[in-house]
Amino acid sequence: MKKVISGFMSIILVTIAAACSAESRTSLNSENVVSSDVQLSASQEETISGEEISGTENSSSIKKVAKDDAVMQTDDPEMPTRVIENGTKVNMRFGDTVIPGVLNDSETAQALIAQLPYTVHMNSYSHDFCGTLPEDFLPYNEDEVHYGWLNGDIDYAIDAPYFTILHSDEENSEQYGYQVNIGVITCELSKIRELSGSYDVVIELAE
Repeated sequence: MKKVISGFMSIILVTIAAACSAESRTSLNSENVVSSDVQLSASQEETISGEEISGTENSSSIKKVAKDDAVMQTDDPEMPTRVIENGTKVNMRFGDTVIPGVLNDSETAQALIAQLPYTVHMNSYSHDFCGTLPEDFLPYNEDEVHYGWLNGDIDYAIDAPYFTILHSDEENSEQYGYQVNIGVITCELSKIRELSGSYDVVIELAE
């Protein structure tokens, strides 16, 4: 009988420990930001814009995502989701292919504009083109750092740091952090999705 009771108590203790462990994995705060190349657990992925993050002691902690405060269009999935009505028009030259875009008025975007024309080596990946910038090349405002992207976004990923043009998978993107939006491309998404390989991309002001 003692062995049965001891075994039963062990099962209860293991169950409690597992539950605490699961709760700790869902707890995020401003001092615990997940890297852009590390997937969050399924319970963390359920947190969406404007909702409090479950498991946190600080009820004011929220997860900021790309669609927060964004002007978006959803009528044409072939075009970028984000819409920037006013901004600085640029061209990004991938060899003979020109990808037009517009940069916003954020501190980060304005710092990049001041450096134009600028060349960055970029490689194609499943959902983006990405290139590494020098350390501390661009400033950023902590309030603008968020999770995820919208298709067509031009982002500065502060953890590497990366200059990225994100063309696909916005529906799965909120597992990636450290993103600062600085603009959006203004052509059909297929134009950049069809490119592959590596390029020395020249970013310049559009005439």
